[in-house]
Amino acid sequence: MRTQSRRAPRTLYAVAAIGTLIAPLAACSGAGGSSSADGRSINVLMVNNPQMVELQKLTADNFTKDTGIKVNFTVLPENDVRDKISQDFANQAGQYDIATLSNYEIPIYAKNGWLHSLDSYVKSDTAFDQADVLKPMTQALTAEDGKLYGEPFYGESSFLMYRKDVFEKAGLKMPDKPTWQQVADLADKADGAESGMKGICLRGLPGWGEVMAPLTTVVNTFGGTWFDKDWNAQLDSKEFKAATQFYVDLVREHGESGAAQSGYAECLNNMTQGKTAMWYDATAGAGSLEASGSPVKGKIGYVPAPVDKTDSSGWLYTWAWGVQKASQNAEDAWKFISWASGKEYEKLVGGKIGWANVPGGKRTSTYDIPQYRKEAAAFADVTRDAIANAKPEDPGVQPRPAPGIQFVGIPEFTDLGTKVSQEISAAIAGRQSVDSALSKSQKLAEAVGKKYQ
Repeated sequence: MRTQSRRAPRTLYAVAAIGTLIAPLAACSGAGGSSSADGRSINVLMVNNPQMVELQKLTADNFTKDTGIKVNFTVLPENDVRDKISQDFANQAGQYDIATLSNYEIPIYAKNGWLHSLDSYVKSDTAFDQADVLKPMTQALTAEDGKLYGEPFYGESSFLMYRKDVFEKAGLKMPDKPTWQQVADLADKADGAESGMKGICLRGLPGWGEVMAPLTTVVNTFGGTWFDKDWNAQLDSKEFKAATQFYVDLVREHGESGAAQSGYAECLNNMTQGKTAMWYDATAGAGSLEASGSPVKGKIGYVPAPVDKTDSSGWLYTWAWGVQKASQNAEDAWKFISWASGKEYEKLVGGKIGWANVPGGKRTSTYDIPQYRKEAAAFADVTRDAIANAKPEDPGVQPRPAPGIQFVGIPEFTDLGTKVSQEISAAIAGRQSVDSALSKSQKLAEAVGKKYQ
């Protein structure tokens, strides 16, 4: 099924639709600033994820030493960084040359004329080897005009993680390709398998990138969608309701305590500390679970995202580098991107920090590195297959008006997804029924859909 063409409403380019509604920005680490007087420099605005922080630590002694280009980092939490990036890039202020953007933002920013196309740099920099970048990543960072506007730092899909030792002790068997009903049955049996252990951990924390990410993949495979091909909202459809009721019931009956306030970080912590038997979430979580010093290293099994009516259901996400159109340092910005997303950087991380910490999920060659395959043996192939099988243009059983698996690729989704997530989280907390949550959510989605009809 092909993605239908979509008409842009007058609000398409509104900055407010892209930025998230958050409190004033937190203080940043690193410097913003302009170019240093004694040499070349670039300003990079990025999210404070662990692998980004490692990049920051490695830059001076490697990239700067080799190129003479100083990098001034501004590092912020996810919600804060999205807001700051949208402000700077929308105004084309040029304060930051490079920013971490996802495959959600890049096509929108490119259409708005806020980004440099990277095609000419890729063509001239043969050592970068664009063909080595996983095809779904390149496609996700290519805009409607056919030009490439971002390069992935790391990529991810989603899969199911489970305690092999706990399952074996309890006489439970995980199917090679589980259905969601099988997962629910296993969660019931694994609940209480060890003292204080719950059957599964699922995000319940409000946020379009928190609870709505895994839930939307469940909606897709249950046969639902946010909008049909004509932009009619579908949140009160039987399929969307069935998926949401299933998810809410599963996490309420067999999920973690305080589920309505649990996101990726909380579930990772629960899995690491042995408080949950299963966890459905980002493939990126495996690197932490298998890292040196992790108490569950070697105890986790990994299988594809559970399904119902579709063959696969894993999401597709990447933190990628985008260059602001107003940047006066585009050439130097590309040199940094070529280094940070290049093959040699992965080897640098493997040697300096550890192979489980390599920012994977973006290059074919990563999976041919013997040291990486040894360290990431438990999850490497499952991760690569999940990314390869992700279908942003066709994630469900019906045509979609916009691309996206765990999101809808329109600027309004940040606000819509966040508001709907608050209703879903309230249902998980037991403050309202799923029917009530989706009735309110349907009205919110209808208002967005009408702009595109």
